[in-house]
Amino acid sequence: MATQIQREPKPMLTELRSVLTRCRATLWQDAAGAAALMVLLIAGLHLPGLV
Repeated sequence: MATQIQREPKPMLTELRSVLTRCRATLWQDAAGAAALMVLLIAGLHLPGLV
């Protein structure tokens, strides 16, 4: 049986700050990917109006 380590919950801002510092190198790539997905979504929603 595996025992789980009991940890105190971190405040949300502390958790968010640590995540952002760990993934700083790929953050701009994630933002570019999200922007590309939004462009594709908007383009896809406007296509039926053009046909």
